[in-house]
Amino acid sequence: MAKAAAKTAATASPSAERRPALAGRTVSATGVKLEVLPPALRISLRAPEATVAALSKALGVILPKQPKTSASKSGRTALWLGPDEWLVIDDAGKDPLADCAKVSTLHSSVGISHRNIAISVTGPAAEAAINSGCPQDLSLEAFPVGAASRTILGKAEIVLLRTAHEAFRVECWRSFSDYVFTFLSEGARDAAG
Repeated sequence: MAKAAAKTAATASPSAERRPALAGRTVSATGVKLEVLPPALRISLRAPEATVAALSKALGVILPKQPKTSASKSGRTALWLGPDEWLVIDDAGKDPLADCAKVSTLHSSVGISHRNIAISVTGPAAEAAINSGCPQDLSLEAFPVGAASRTILGKAEIVLLRTAHEAFRVECWRSFSDYVFTFLSEGARDAAG
């Protein structure tokens, strides 16, 4: 009987469960809350000016052309990162990479859904928590709702989007996510103190 059980175990296919980065981690401090956002579909998009209109139409959101801006429509957000570069995030489950594949004009779109994770930083002390390691002026005058930029938090590169008066989305590479979350957690505790 032991041989039969061993043979069954040997022929069973191995399985692995992929756990999301930072699974289940949240932090609440006075005036600020950190939460890991659900997985989203993301692309890194590069395109010349002549292609922007066709890509905007295919994506269903107008690609912003001004520094520090973003545009959102139907669960999809496009963040301006440079003169010919955008981060496109889809929280509605529609694949922006497939939409870009319909455009035959010159562009580069690369799926980065598994590379990035997003952290929500909300509350009256959200600015202070992020500014504990980000040198950017996050006052509403300098960084209004919808503002987006590639910047740093401590020693990690992040993409920062202000989603509401007291709310931010922090995008970072999965490999830096523990560092970024821990840094923000300490910033949240300092801001609360």
